[in-house]
Amino acid sequence: MAAAGATPDLEVRSLTKRFADHLAVDDLSFSVARGSFFSILGPSGCGKTTLLRMIAGFIQPDRGDIAIGGRSMAQVAPNRRPVNMVFQHLALFPMMSVAQNVAFGLARRGVGRAERTRRAEAMLERVGLGGAGHKRTDELSGGQRQRVAIARSMVLEPTLLLLDEPLGALDLKLREHMKLELKQLQSAFGTTFVYITHDQSEALVLSDHVGVMNHGRFEQLGPPQELYYSPATAFVAGFVGANNRLAGKALAVDGAIVELVTSGGWLVRARRHGAVTAGAAVEAFVRPEATALGRTRSELPAGQPVHDGEVISLLFDGANSAVLLRERDSGSTLRIALPQTGAYADLQPGARVSFSFDPERAICFATAAPAHA
Repeated sequence: MAAAGATPDLEVRSLTKRFADHLAVDDLSFSVARGSFFSILGPSGCGKTTLLRMIAGFIQPDRGDIAIGGRSMAQVAPNRRPVNMVFQHLALFPMMSVAQNVAFGLARRGVGRAERTRRAEAMLERVGLGGAGHKRTDELSGGQRQRVAIARSMVLEPTLLLLDEPLGALDLKLREHMKLELKQLQSAFGTTFVYITHDQSEALVLSDHVGVMNHGRFEQLGPPQELYYSPATAFVAGFVGANNRLAGKALAVDGAIVELVTSGGWLVRARRHGAVTAGAAVEAFVRPEATALGRTRSELPAGQPVHDGEVISLLFDGANSAVLLRERDSGSTLRIALPQTGAYADLQPGARVSFSFDPERAICFATAAPAHA
């Protein structure tokens, strides 16, 4: 991910960590370019927190190396590494003022009182908390406390800022607001952020690059758009964004397009990913917005298999509203993005509709599971 010839701020080489019989991080190698926002996305237990704590120096790897700014950290203690960390629960000191919290690390480094006061006040200005230095942390909102934690880390001018699910304890509205705040702060500071989360929305919105982690390895590493539109594995396709997951059997393969029949009896055309042969067990992934909806078959694009369904329910979420359908013959269900036009405003449960899949936006993977059709 680093530009050609440029030294990455973080380089991980063949990193491995095992706890008893559990392989938490499995021979992982990657790099993070200077000044970028890199997210590690994965489910609970995939190894992302172990990886972050090895970068910080809190856990020693069994094998491999970590370089920060081109320098190996193998013999560098955690308090000597050019990194700082923001935790989910922030760990602010309630007995100290906001300014004292921000200046805490400077005091530990022996910076004089006048200088650390000046730097703490300047940092609070940069995170939008100028004039709040005298307050107690319990007088601040959740978002303001997040900014204090970031200011306390950034005042030490780390090469890397490590963020361990820092928005996890916030309510939904504040979490959405803080996504934008974090993105803006990272851009303003130009510091490399390494961010771990199980929330794919956070990773897609915030990141320049994302590593999708599963069982201690990256299933895919790339820009958010690449992960969303061109997932490399079935795990990534199922984990990143909403998807209709259709299991079945490949009937024919014509270049990049697979024609398959699902376990529910639907005929579907999808873009092939990897080696798929006729007769193979497959899974197709179709995003809700890649499915065309019509009140009649004639309203749908010509040349694609069309299916008939019944509206089960309407899932209202503003611009992201969706229709939950049941296919008439098989009884299988799927989710389709509700077109943002007045023509569908009066859809009700029980309504009969038709739908088809865009083969260029459906992705098909071979699976090890037996075919059901």
